[in-house]
Amino acid sequence: MLLGTQRVNERGHLEIGGCDVVDLARRFGTPLYIMDEAAIRENCRRYREAFGSRYPGVKVAYASKAFLCTAMAKIVEQEGLWMDVASGGELYTARVAAFPAERLVFHGNNKSEGELQEALDYGVGRIVVDSMEELERLSRLATDAGKTADILLRCTPGIDPHTHRRIRTGQEDTKFGLGVKSGAALKAIQRARELPGIHFRGVHCHIGSQLLNADTHLEAIEIMAGFLRTIRDETGQTVEEMNIGGGLGIRYLPEHRPPSIEEFAEALTGEVKRRCEEYGVDLPQLGLEPGRSLVGECGTTVYEIGVIKDVPIAEEPGRRLYVSIDGGMSDNPRPQLYDAVYHCLLANRAGEVDSTVVTIAGKHCETDLMIQDTKIPMPQAGDLLAVQSTGAYNQSMASNYNRLTRPPVVLVSGGHADLIVERETYADLVAQDRIPERLKAEAREPVAV
Repeated sequence: MLLGTQRVNERGHLEIGGCDVVDLARRFGTPLYIMDEAAIRENCRRYREAFGSRYPGVKVAYASKAFLCTAMAKIVEQEGLWMDVASGGELYTARVAAFPAERLVFHGNNKSEGELQEALDYGVGRIVVDSMEELERLSRLATDAGKTADILLRCTPGIDPHTHRRIRTGQEDTKFGLGVKSGAALKAIQRARELPGIHFRGVHCHIGSQLLNADTHLEAIEIMAGFLRTIRDETGQTVEEMNIGGGLGIRYLPEHRPPSIEEFAEALTGEVKRRCEEYGVDLPQLGLEPGRSLVGECGTTVYEIGVIKDVPIAEEPGRRLYVSIDGGMSDNPRPQLYDAVYHCLLANRAGEVDSTVVTIAGKHCETDLMIQDTKIPMPQAGDLLAVQSTGAYNQSMASNYNRLTRPPVVLVSGGHADLIVERETYADLVAQDRIPERLKAEAREPVAV
């Protein structure tokens, strides 16, 4: 499974963005995140064209929680997209990159007062209000600052997206937003129209992630279009904007078949038009927030293979070949968090036949299995393993578990490779550590236990 600009070159090596992955590993070390710039830009343009050509007035905002650094923010800005941020840290990254404030959407189910103040100070384009408490707090802060906050209200349509339970967000029982069916969302909108410093622009919903068809998006659109009519009938206000979130899935395995961006756009824009006509409401400005589907397939993580163990399988015939790599759950926690699956190949032997069933194991003090029972050529210590589709929620969720340093990120395009996030050092690991003065005294006799 080759993605984006990937190909097998004349040396039999995996190549991305015109760069030989073996050469990249020698230059930058492993583990190494590689981001395919041309593929990212193509996806940005496809989203803008696919939705913009089918619907009047569309705001495509990159969901930066998938992968964010200052260089990524620059790419998003240059491609004309909006960007959503969900914390003070993500907002700060956008500010350092000089991302246009008016094209930022600020999310979060528990924004602190400081974060709301930062959003007001920078002048973000939209604040997605997640609760009645936040609405009241934002009104006070905006009024004190002599400003008006343009808001969307996050609503939960009350549907099951049929994805992993840890990435469902649109059902009734969720920490996000206010329920449409319970009446909580309407009550919040009525309150927003009364409060000073608040300009209610529209509604927002997000139902879940890694969805391999458009069915639950269509359900959500029907519910939200009906809610637009309820808002109009109960308040007299025509809703200007409706944001339907993100969630489109990607190919983690060759057999995954998510809709193309164009198919997704055709289904969603057609449903919005149909339902708005059915419910007799004006077409709102449409917003969406792709993250994974913009960058997921554009990322590859490269590891060096170390120890290989051939062990018997307990209580059944056969053996298992454990192939250990120099990373694992610290640079990709998704398999441990919600059973994520991946495809891989040997970057230095990419043209060879996949002949051997192996289990890819990380180096952490846990079970830490990244990929179970996958096929690659018979591996050897020193081979380079390339794990596909790691552009979303890998680097952004990385940790220092076992005090491993987080890998660097390299942006490749047209044969050029640029470091956009440096590899952490051991010094970085202890940079924030402090030893209290009382622990600096001479060592004492150990306490008997």
